Amino acid sequence: MDIIEAARQLGAVLQQDERYKRYLEARKANDADPELQKLVGEFNLARMQVDNEFQKEEADRDAEKIREFNVTIRQLYGKIMCNDTMMEFNKAKADFDAVMQRVNGIIDLSIEGEDPMTCEPASGCTGSCATCGGCH
Repeated sequence: MDIIEAARQLGAVLQQDERYKRYLEARKANDADPELQKLVGEFNLARMQVDNEFQKEEADRDAEKIREFNVTIRQLYGKIMCNDTMMEFNKAKADFDAVMQRVNGIIDLSIEGEDPMTCEPASGCTGSCATCGGCH
């Protein structure tokens, strides 16, 4: 077996993992949630409006409009992140990301000469971006 074939087999195994399946279903649920999609559309529109205002010459920018758009963006972001479908997606994604971080850690350690059958990456990640100070 060559390295590409092994990678394809790993990909197939990952797709059978329950955490991947949960992530995939949560992603589909996000796409199918009309309330969430409406909020995301409004959020994107508000971001575009801020961007458009910032594209103007400094003398022509309306600071009050920018402030209002930023308030709207923060409010919409809060609603998006509190949406039940989005919360489930974020949890499922964090769980699967943790699996991928471990898999990638094992691969990285193997490249550095560690025994792939026994090496274990350091576990500093909680899986929650809320507590994260950044990767490596």
